Amino acid sequence: MAAALAANPAVAETTTIKLPFSFKVAGETFPAGDYSIRHDDRGNFVTLAPKGSSQSFSSIIGPGAPSPWEHKIALKFDLVGQTHLLQSIQYGTMITRKLDKGALESERSSEEHSSGR
Repeated sequence: MAAALAANPAVAETTTIKLPFSFKVAGETFPAGDYSIRHDDRGNFVTLAPKGSSQSFSSIIGPGAPSPWEHKIALKFDLVGQTHLLQSIQYGTMITRKLDKGALESERSSEEHSSGR
């Protein structure tokens, strides 16, 4: 599942998107709502922050595989049970590493135990 917004990152330093669901990343739960996505001037970090909140998440961002959609901004989530886990942030041709790989395994294990598998 991906929430995506087409934008030109070279022009838009900060972009706003709306996420219709809450999600987890880095052990924190973030609420549904409007978010700003900011790519720093030096191009090394991307920050995701809910509007009107001091909460935020930042990650190192690096070169990804260029595609025809190289100008897009996209958040990729895994859905485990009822929990959305943020797995990557793409900002143009730049992308974060796989986020919360351990949390994904933990959530899947927890789901299997709660469902009696």
